[in-house]
Amino acid sequence: MTTLRHVAVIDIGKTNAKVAVVDLQSNSEIAVRKQANHVLSGAPYPHYDVEKIWVFILNALSDLQRETSIDAISVTTHGATAALLNDTGQLALPILDYEFDGYGALAKNYDAVRPDFSQTGSPRLPMGLNLGAQIYWLECNFPQEFLKTRHILMYPQYWSYRFTGVASNEVTSLGCHTDLWNPFLGDYSDLVETMKWRRLFAPMRRAADVLGSITADVAQQTGLAPKTPVVVGIHDSNASVVPHLLQHSKPFAVVSTGTWVVCMAIGEHQKPLDKNRDTLINVNAFGGAMPSARFMGGREFEMLSQGRNETYTIEDVDAVLAGLAFLLPSVVEGSGPYPQHKHQWIGAPEAGQIHVALSFYLALMTATCLDLIGAEGEIILEGPFLKNELFKLMLEAAAGRCVVGGQSGSTGTTIGAALLFSSGAPRPMIKSQESVAKLSLYKTYAQKWKELVKAPNIKSA
Repeated sequence: MTTLRHVAVIDIGKTNAKVAVVDLQSNSEIAVRKQANHVLSGAPYPHYDVEKIWVFILNALSDLQRETSIDAISVTTHGATAALLNDTGQLALPILDYEFDGYGALAKNYDAVRPDFSQTGSPRLPMGLNLGAQIYWLECNFPQEFLKTRHILMYPQYWSYRFTGVASNEVTSLGCHTDLWNPFLGDYSDLVETMKWRRLFAPMRRAADVLGSITADVAQQTGLAPKTPVVVGIHDSNASVVPHLLQHSKPFAVVSTGTWVVCMAIGEHQKPLDKNRDTLINVNAFGGAMPSARFMGGREFEMLSQGRNETYTIEDVDAVLAGLAFLLPSVVEGSGPYPQHKHQWIGAPEAGQIHVALSFYLALMTATCLDLIGAEGEIILEGPFLKNELFKLMLEAAAGRCVVGGQSGSTGTTIGAALLFSSGAPRPMIKSQESVAKLSLYKTYAQKWKELVKAPNIKSA
């Protein structure tokens, strides 16, 4: 596998689906195709338009293959999602959108059978963010279709299956707040045994295992070589950790940004987690447990910045740092470190100041998540927030530790998924720069924000 150079990474996030070609010699994206990811709202429930995604993937691979020779395929996707396949390899039921919130009275029934946080490291989350709740709901509401299920696949492995025809599962998606996995024993949780689901889960493989070669049909439609290998695949936030697990000394933390901002602590220090503040245990590509916390930072940024100009001036920064504007949690309620808080503005910021205060808010929420999981050492920032210098500066001030990040031309998720084929070389790191005097103003702002969040007049949802 070390002779492979160009890896096509299928990266399916909640907001966008992307196909990128990663050059393993430079550890960088050299070509990208992207499209928006939409949810179908019709019967029988909100579900992903997987056929539209599949057509996009095949067309993107065909297009990219004409630009550069693709040697291999890796897959990474968002979590909280599973595919139920029948005996013919087709979907027994549409793939349920994890933001569906129609579980009703069954939620109480599910709570009676789900394992305790101490067994799974998986807190009780809203909507369908606990994958076990989705599967339970599907079995109760569609018993005939569920009886036809032969395999339950995690979402990355569903797409690997479509490339190869080989069913598998893998620990990073199974171990991501699903209620299905015991990360301390490295086996399925009591929920799987209680519901008699174990027989339905496809065989476990490692993320970096070669699952097989692409099918003849995929080769014909894309122009890829028939022997093009496909790895099992990996959960997206965990993919961003792979390069650093291979190359970085403990302790350190990884902050993966996108629709979700996911903070993961890597090291020996253990801190008790608060299951009521969206902390959890993730499982990395090598099976290790990682204390984690998250919030929907990318979604929050989109909600408040939509239609607004993101430009700002030095005067805008100075005005916000002087205390003219604070954004308090939570823009997306029900998850994150302040799930019961309803967001509010302190002050009346002008246009440019809104972007500054929003960037500071996202950094301070991230710092809170890092504190909740007892993160230590260098903070490695991945994903689109790399481009936001205000975010990086405030995060460094609030956390009191160095913040570094990969080059903004590529994302840690994509690179990490490609590195399942190779240990790779270290990527260049960039560090935020700011004067000591200005940094003290950032720290003062961070402390004031923390005091405001704790104030008794904070709005509750």
